[in-house]
Amino acid sequence: MTEPRDPDHRDERDDSHGYDIAAIQAKWQPIWDELKPFATDNPADKRPRKYILDMFPYPSGDLHMGHAEAYAFGDIAARYWRQRGFNVLHPIGWDSFGLPAENAAIERGIDPVGWTYDNIAQQKASMRRYGVSFDWSRVLHTSDPEYYKWTQWLFLKLYEKGLAYRKESWVNWDPKDQTVLANEQVLPDGTSERSGAMVVKKKLTQWYFRITDYADRLLDDLNQLEGSWPTKVLSMQRNWIGRSIGADVDFEIEGRDGKLTVFTTRPDTLYGVTFMVVAPDSDLAAELVAGSTPAVQEAFAGYLASAQKNTEIERQDATREKTGIPLERFAINPVTGERIPIWTSDYVLADYGHGAVMSVPAHDQRDLDFAIKFDLPVRVVLDVNAPMTGSIPVLELDENGMAILPDDLPPLDPRATGKALIGDGRMLNSGPLDGLSKNNAIKKVIEQLEAAGTGRAAKTYRLRDWLISRQRFWGTPIPIIHGDDGELMAVPFEQLPVVLPPTDGLDLKPKGQSPLAAAENWITVPDPRDGRPARRDADTMDTFVDSSWYFLRFLSPNDPDKAFDVAEAEKWAPVDQYVGGVEHAILHLLYARFITKVLFDLGYVSFTEPFSALLNQGMVLSEGKKMSKRSPKGTTFTAEVDKYGADALRLTLAFAGPPEDNINWEDVSPAASAKFLARAFRLAIDVTSAPEIEWKTGDAALRRQTHRFLADGPALAETLKFNVLVARIMELTNATRKVIDVGAGGGDAAVREAVEVITIALSMFAPFTAEEMWERLGYQPTVALAGWRKADPTLLVEESVTAIVQVDGKVRDRIEVAPKISTDALEALARASVAVARATVGREIVNVIVRAPRLVNIATKPA
Repeated sequence: MTEPRDPDHRDERDDSHGYDIAAIQAKWQPIWDELKPFATDNPADKRPRKYILDMFPYPSGDLHMGHAEAYAFGDIAARYWRQRGFNVLHPIGWDSFGLPAENAAIERGIDPVGWTYDNIAQQKASMRRYGVSFDWSRVLHTSDPEYYKWTQWLFLKLYEKGLAYRKESWVNWDPKDQTVLANEQVLPDGTSERSGAMVVKKKLTQWYFRITDYADRLLDDLNQLEGSWPTKVLSMQRNWIGRSIGADVDFEIEGRDGKLTVFTTRPDTLYGVTFMVVAPDSDLAAELVAGSTPAVQEAFAGYLASAQKNTEIERQDATREKTGIPLERFAINPVTGERIPIWTSDYVLADYGHGAVMSVPAHDQRDLDFAIKFDLPVRVVLDVNAPMTGSIPVLELDENGMAILPDDLPPLDPRATGKALIGDGRMLNSGPLDGLSKNNAIKKVIEQLEAAGTGRAAKTYRLRDWLISRQRFWGTPIPIIHGDDGELMAVPFEQLPVVLPPTDGLDLKPKGQSPLAAAENWITVPDPRDGRPARRDADTMDTFVDSSWYFLRFLSPNDPDKAFDVAEAEKWAPVDQYVGGVEHAILHLLYARFITKVLFDLGYVSFTEPFSALLNQGMVLSEGKKMSKRSPKGTTFTAEVDKYGADALRLTLAFAGPPEDNINWEDVSPAASAKFLARAFRLAIDVTSAPEIEWKTGDAALRRQTHRFLADGPALAETLKFNVLVARIMELTNATRKVIDVGAGGGDAAVREAVEVITIALSMFAPFTAEEMWERLGYQPTVALAGWRKADPTLLVEESVTAIVQVDGKVRDRIEVAPKISTDALEALARASVAVARATVGREIVNVIVRAPRLVNIATKPA
């Protein structure tokens, strides 16, 4: 008879017996290729549907550890829902247009096409090696003409709706990559997120999407996502859209026809306006200067050149010393008739509001700093010391226009203190508004402005229209033809796609205009109206346009006749779980939300938000730095898989902590994960019972633990607590090993049941190992579709619980008791404990606290 093993003893033979992960991976990948267990194209499949989507990668080289983490989490979710009986759509593609490929091709003297698709092939091979359960029949590349034909179709739909337009304006210019950037692509330090160069301003005619038309919906619909998107992302989106509510106020300008309109959130302070400021890079400033003296024009030209060297972030820095020049022009205050000077300063932005502000220095710190710097008037119109109930007297003004206050109040003199008066209070020095609270004054002054035709309630936004044109080759061509008379014409649908020309003979180096402009055979086309020579638009689209709708193309990736099948969208979309990095919290997500709402308005989809739930995984760090394809040799994705196997890498990432937390690679151990997988694998080898054995005959305690795991697992998976679920798999593995080694052995029915449950659960994290275990247990592939088993409710009832008995705060005994034991009975058992009696010798029991059935706390004092 074999002696029972010490459960704590492990040797290399035991831990690795039959477990060769390289051989297992090589065995199962071709079998999965043949079986296609993750395909979702069977129309007869009646299972409920789930759409799990990972943010698709850019093909800049092989996968790195950040990819490994993101795709592990997305795959765990996809595999979990398949085990729960769902038909899961889990596709993959590549965001394959863009500057990095073009720059890499220029550096290497090669075609960006070849460089891009070689990298795609490498990443695809790595993904397959990683065991990710993608539906490989739905692969897409945004640089395929079959894909970007529909990106061009989408552009034309926006153009028809008036949401795509072209205008001349100041834009962010990347001097290194020689292309424009959207505001979102300029980092806080003023550099390009693409090249790292310091961004400058340049005036160009560019294509825009009118995303501001959807600002309110983009903001308000975030409420739909509360609880299913990270709070941080929702805040970032709200702040970026930046809705402000106030009024548009019309000022007359001396010597100018028409009005100067400003937006203000504080129209109640109109009586405190003492000057106006316009942005130096606004069209309004140029117009006003044109009517000024030559000296002003010369000074303005120098000031404008200086201002354009500063980034928007720098210009909005409240601590920065104010600069500016007077334009020697004057506006008329619409409520007082007062003549006020107009200045220009770079703390005002051309694309916020109307590019001009009414300055109320007593109640705005930036305006006050400017007024003090240039000795401009400061007039108080809000008494922040006034009570907010009852009435207050109207205060007199001194010779300097300052309110004369009672001696017992702090002085309202912002010029003296250098601090603007901010907050609520009562209006003063404001004519009919005097004595009103701020909110009531805002309401009344808007009524006054509307009655006079000099203003109206309004809203403005931090959000700007989406600048989509780029002066580079490797992107989706804009499907517009320019007539020689300046007329813009949409390329007819039947002529789509407008395909990029070959790069032979093209100089792709950045030169301030698109290389396509030099491709004469491509850019010269017949005018659709009369056949005369016309020219294609030479710019290409921002790659965020490609990725703004790709989740829909996955529904019909091979359809030559439509971007996506509306019926398929009804079946699958929106995405149930989206997984990707928080670096896309503003750009990509905002644009995808915008395009979804446009398609909703056009009748193509029935939903208004593309991603129902969002998981932002943390970063994988090494020595405090984000790991990437440039990580030191030995810590790259390929090196880790070579050394430990795909399953150990996946399990390590899942077990490291909550998915949203960063992972320090020095703090985790793929080697320990590999060792655990070998132990779990050995369970399948040690099972000696047949698959049809009656489980009820097995070890009762192990069965209870197995069914508690089955009951708890779904909640852990659905709340993305993957690390806790892995810990529970490890606990069940240890409990099963104990029964095998010191209990009934591998023939026990409960052992088979537990190992089967472990294998099914492990298939989410370590699919290769689990598949081999499933076969060893006597089943046909694939374990990925085995199904999560139901917990037996009779096994979830605890037969006994452990009650802790403390004496003066120290644990003295543990007693197994019935779950429904009474308070009196539990106290009696505790008092009868030998350990308690020993601990209370020579002491008097003064208090007993009983929390049945878990705790008895006995307090004593010297007898």
